Amino acid sequence: MAERTAACTACHGTQGKAGPDGYYPRLAGKPAGYLYNQLRNFKEGRRHYTLMAGLLAPLGPDYLRDMASYFAELDVPYPAPARSSASPAVLERGKTLVLHGDTALGVPACVACHGTALTGVQPSTPGLLGLPRDYLNAQLGGWQTGQRKAHAPDCMAAIARKLSADDVNAASQWLASQTLPSHTKPAAQRPNAVAGSLKLPPCGSAS
Repeated sequence: MAERTAACTACHGTQGKAGPDGYYPRLAGKPAGYLYNQLRNFKEGRRHYTLMAGLLAPLGPDYLRDMASYFAELDVPYPAPARSSASPAVLERGKTLVLHGDTALGVPACVACHGTALTGVQPSTPGLLGLPRDYLNAQLGGWQTGQRKAHAPDCMAAIARKLSADDVNAASQWLASQTLPSHTKPAAQRPNAVAGSLKLPPCGSAS
Protein backbone atom coordinates (compact mmCIF):
# COMPACT_ATOMS: atom_id res chain seq x y z
CA MET A 1 0.00 0.00 0.00
CA ALA A 2 2.91 2.36 0.55
CA GLU A 3 3.69 2.07 -3.16
CA ARG A 4 0.03 2.31 -4.19
CA THR A 5 -0.40 5.50 -2.17
CA ALA A 6 2.80 7.20 -3.34
CA ALA A 7 0.74 9.78 -5.24
CA CYS A 8 -1.00 10.66 -1.95
CA THR A 9 2.14 11.01 0.13
CA ALA A 10 3.81 13.16 -2.54
CA CYS A 11 1.52 15.97 -1.34
CA HIS A 12 0.32 14.79 2.08
CA GLY A 13 3.79 13.97 3.40
CA THR A 14 5.61 10.75 4.24
CA GLN A 15 3.14 8.25 5.74
CA GLY A 16 0.44 10.89 5.36
CA LYS A 17 1.80 13.02 8.21
CA ALA A 18 0.78 16.26 6.37
CA GLY A 19 2.38 18.41 3.69
CA PRO A 20 4.88 21.11 4.63
CA ASP A 21 2.83 24.07 3.44
CA GLY A 22 -0.25 23.80 5.66
CA TYR A 23 -2.54 23.12 2.72
CA TYR A 24 -2.35 19.32 2.49
CA PRO A 25 -3.73 17.90 5.75
CA ARG A 26 -2.66 14.89 7.77
CA LEU A 27 -4.14 11.56 6.71
CA ALA A 28 -2.42 9.23 9.19
CA GLY A 29 -4.66 8.05 12.00
CA LYS A 30 -7.87 9.67 10.74
CA PRO A 31 -10.98 7.45 10.94
CA ALA A 32 -11.15 5.15 7.94
CA GLY A 33 -14.80 6.03 7.33
CA TYR A 34 -13.95 9.72 7.19
CA LEU A 35 -11.08 9.20 4.76
CA TYR A 36 -13.21 6.99 2.53
CA ASN A 37 -16.04 9.54 2.51
CA GLN A 38 -13.66 12.34 1.53
CA LEU A 39 -12.18 10.28 -1.29
CA ARG A 40 -15.73 9.72 -2.55
CA ASN A 41 -16.53 13.42 -2.13
CA PHE A 42 -13.58 14.42 -4.33
CA LYS A 43 -14.41 11.72 -6.86
CA GLU A 44 -18.12 12.62 -6.98
CA GLY A 45 -17.72 16.41 -6.97
CA ARG A 46 -18.81 17.39 -3.45
CA ARG A 47 -15.26 18.59 -2.85
CA HIS A 48 -13.39 20.37 -5.61
CA TYR A 49 -9.72 19.92 -6.41
CA THR A 50 -8.81 18.99 -9.98
CA LEU A 51 -5.69 17.02 -9.06
CA MET A 52 -7.55 14.85 -6.53
CA ALA A 53 -10.47 14.28 -8.88
CA GLY A 54 -8.11 13.19 -11.65
CA LEU A 55 -6.18 10.78 -9.44
CA LEU A 56 -9.34 9.18 -8.09
CA ALA A 57 -11.35 8.98 -11.32
CA PRO A 58 -10.18 5.48 -12.33
CA LEU A 59 -10.34 3.97 -8.81
CA GLY A 60 -13.22 1.85 -7.60
CA PRO A 61 -14.81 1.71 -4.12
CA ASP A 62 -12.73 -1.26 -2.92
CA TYR A 63 -9.49 0.51 -3.83
CA LEU A 64 -10.64 3.65 -2.02
CA ARG A 65 -11.54 1.64 1.08
CA ASP A 66 -8.11 -0.02 1.04
CA MET A 67 -6.42 3.39 0.84
CA ALA A 68 -8.54 4.78 3.66
CA SER A 69 -7.85 1.79 5.90
CA TYR A 70 -4.13 1.97 5.22
CA PHE A 71 -3.82 5.60 6.31
CA ALA A 72 -6.20 5.12 9.25
CA GLU A 73 -3.96 2.42 10.69
CA LEU A 74 -0.75 4.48 10.53
CA ASP A 75 0.50 5.71 13.89
CA VAL A 76 2.79 8.65 13.13
CA PRO A 77 3.81 11.23 15.78
CA TYR A 78 2.24 14.66 15.53
CA PRO A 79 4.40 17.79 15.32
CA ALA A 80 4.38 20.36 18.10
CA PRO A 81 1.51 22.86 17.73
CA ALA A 82 2.15 26.23 16.18
CA ARG A 83 2.44 29.16 18.56
CA SER A 84 -0.49 31.53 18.14
CA SER A 85 -0.05 35.28 17.80
CA ALA A 86 -3.71 35.88 18.66
CA SER A 87 -4.71 37.92 21.69
CA PRO A 88 -5.88 36.17 24.88
CA ALA A 89 -9.42 37.39 24.18
CA VAL A 90 -9.44 35.81 20.71
CA LEU A 91 -8.10 32.53 22.07
CA GLU A 92 -10.67 32.53 24.86
CA ARG A 93 -13.47 33.06 22.32
CA GLY A 94 -12.11 30.19 20.24
CA LYS A 95 -11.93 27.93 23.29
CA THR A 96 -15.53 28.76 24.19
CA LEU A 97 -16.81 27.98 20.70
CA VAL A 98 -14.91 24.69 20.51
CA LEU A 99 -15.75 23.42 24.00
CA HIS A 100 -19.20 24.93 24.60
CA GLY A 101 -20.53 26.40 21.36
CA ASP A 102 -22.73 29.51 21.32
CA THR A 103 -26.41 29.04 22.07
CA ALA A 104 -27.26 32.59 20.94
CA LEU A 105 -25.86 31.82 17.48
CA GLY A 106 -27.28 28.31 17.42
CA VAL A 107 -23.78 26.82 17.19
CA PRO A 108 -23.10 23.54 19.03
CA ALA A 109 -19.73 22.79 20.58
CA CYS A 110 -17.15 21.24 18.27
CA VAL A 111 -16.44 18.58 20.90
CA ALA A 112 -20.02 17.35 20.65
CA CYS A 113 -19.25 15.79 17.25
CA HIS A 114 -15.46 15.65 17.10
CA GLY A 115 -14.98 14.07 20.52
CA THR A 116 -14.10 15.47 23.93
CA ALA A 117 -10.39 15.08 23.14
CA LEU A 118 -10.93 16.58 19.63
CA THR A 119 -9.13 13.60 18.08
CA GLY A 120 -12.20 12.47 16.13
CA VAL A 121 -14.83 9.79 16.60
CA GLN A 122 -15.22 6.47 14.84
CA PRO A 123 -16.22 5.70 12.20
CA SER A 124 -16.43 8.94 10.22
CA THR A 125 -15.73 12.11 12.24
CA PRO A 126 -12.23 13.61 11.93
CA GLY A 127 -10.07 15.09 14.65
CA LEU A 128 -9.50 18.85 14.72
CA LEU A 129 -6.16 18.95 16.51
CA GLY A 130 -2.84 18.78 14.72
CA LEU A 131 -4.15 20.77 11.75
CA PRO A 132 -2.67 24.10 10.59
CA ARG A 133 -4.75 27.22 11.16
CA ASP A 134 -4.76 28.04 7.44
CA TYR A 135 -6.24 24.64 6.63
CA LEU A 136 -8.93 24.96 9.31
CA ASN A 137 -9.82 28.44 8.03
CA ALA A 138 -10.00 27.18 4.46
CA GLN A 139 -12.31 24.30 5.33
CA LEU A 140 -14.69 26.42 7.39
CA GLY A 141 -14.68 28.97 4.58
CA GLY A 142 -15.42 26.20 2.10
CA TRP A 143 -18.45 25.10 4.12
CA GLN A 144 -19.65 28.72 4.28
CA THR A 145 -19.40 29.34 0.53
CA GLY A 146 -20.54 25.93 -0.68
CA GLN A 147 -17.13 24.96 -2.05
CA ARG A 148 -17.23 22.02 0.34
CA LYS A 149 -20.39 19.93 0.64
CA ALA A 150 -21.64 16.75 2.27
CA HIS A 151 -24.70 14.57 1.89
CA ALA A 152 -27.87 16.25 3.11
CA PRO A 153 -28.57 17.32 5.78
CA ASP A 154 -25.28 19.22 5.55
CA CYS A 155 -24.89 20.15 9.21
CA MET A 156 -21.34 21.49 8.88
CA ALA A 157 -22.44 23.97 6.23
CA ALA A 158 -25.33 25.10 8.41
CA ILE A 159 -23.07 25.53 11.45
CA ALA A 160 -20.24 27.26 9.57
CA ARG A 161 -22.61 29.82 8.02
CA LYS A 162 -23.59 30.98 11.50
CA LEU A 163 -19.99 31.91 12.31
CA SER A 164 -18.53 35.33 11.61
CA ALA A 165 -15.06 35.74 10.15
CA ASP A 166 -13.84 36.65 13.64
CA ASP A 167 -15.33 33.48 15.10
CA VAL A 168 -13.76 31.31 12.39
CA ASN A 169 -10.42 32.91 13.14
CA ALA A 170 -10.83 32.48 16.89
CA ALA A 171 -11.74 28.80 16.66
CA SER A 172 -8.95 27.99 14.22
CA GLN A 173 -6.39 29.96 16.26
CA TRP A 174 -7.26 28.06 19.42
CA LEU A 175 -7.41 24.63 17.76
CA ALA A 176 -4.10 25.03 15.94
CA SER A 177 -2.32 26.06 19.14
CA GLN A 178 -3.38 23.05 21.21
CA THR A 179 -1.10 20.18 22.17
CA LEU A 180 -2.48 16.76 21.36
CA PRO A 181 -3.28 14.35 24.19
CA SER A 182 -1.09 11.32 24.74
CA HIS A 183 -3.75 9.12 23.12
CA THR A 184 -4.40 10.52 19.65
CA LYS A 185 -6.67 7.81 18.23
CA PRO A 186 -10.32 8.65 17.44
CA ALA A 187 -12.81 7.91 20.20
CA ALA A 188 -15.08 4.88 19.86
CA GLN A 189 -18.25 6.95 20.22
CA ARG A 190 -19.50 10.49 20.68
CA PRO A 191 -20.07 11.86 24.18
CA ASN A 192 -23.68 11.58 25.33
CA ALA A 193 -23.95 15.30 25.98
CA VAL A 194 -21.80 18.39 26.28
CA ALA A 195 -22.62 20.74 29.13
CA GLY A 196 -23.97 24.08 27.92
CA SER A 197 -24.08 23.03 24.27
CA LEU A 198 -27.01 22.68 21.91
CA LYS A 199 -28.61 19.45 20.84
CA LEU A 200 -26.85 18.23 17.71
CA PRO A 201 -28.69 18.68 14.40
CA PRO A 202 -29.19 15.79 11.95
CA CYS A 203 -26.01 15.47 9.93
CA GLY A 204 -25.09 13.89 6.61
CA SER A 205 -21.45 14.95 6.87
CA ALA A 206 -20.50 11.51 8.16
CA SER A 207 -22.17 9.74 5.22
